[in-house]
Amino acid sequence: MFPNREMAEKELEIAGQLNQGPWTQHSINVGLAAQMIAEKCSNINPDKAYVLGLLHDIGRRYGISARRHGIDGYKFMLEKGWDEVGRICLTHSFPVSDFDKEIGKNDMNYEESQFVRKYINDAVYDDYDKLLIVCDSLADAQGFCMLEKRFVNTTRRYGIFSFTVERWNATFEMKEYFEEQMNCSIYDILPNIKETTFVDVPLWKPPVK
Repeated sequence: MFPNREMAEKELEIAGQLNQGPWTQHSINVGLAAQMIAEKCSNINPDKAYVLGLLHDIGRRYGISARRHGIDGYKFMLEKGWDEVGRICLTHSFPVSDFDKEIGKNDMNYEESQFVRKYINDAVYDDYDKLLIVCDSLADAQGFCMLEKRFVNTTRRYGIFSFTVERWNATFEMKEYFEEQMNCSIYDILPNIKETTFVDVPLWKPPVK
């Protein structure tokens, strides 16, 4: 299950009031990217893709967090009865379906970590999982950009890991998977890719509390 567009937009608006930051505009842009790509693919529902993109980071409503925003979002979406969104809250952070190949501080507790480990390691990604992983790396708060810009930005924030390039390669493969279906480059359909890619903005860091 997943909500309609209006319900999803309202949830993101509420979340943005609870935890202000560029993550909400990023989420809107991820949703728009997912919708535009879905419109070019015969087997993906554009409305569903938009909603999943809009709410993929909804766990951030609870405040500044690293890995735990995924499990927070998953729990919140299941409380709403939106299990398909809950799934995306977890899978979008794992281009490689391996819990031990996630970046950032693990701020989940032991039980949460074990749950997510099993969930991700057992997951067989469908087209929505793949689409949201790609779109999460195609959109920042300013708009749509090349994957490389988001990769560098994320690496500057979280650091380099032994599996960083493996994650990048997996995301590129998913991008190419959709481009084969669309018969064109994703960059051909997302507006202002060039302009946004070369917008130089300060690296965002969480406010110090």
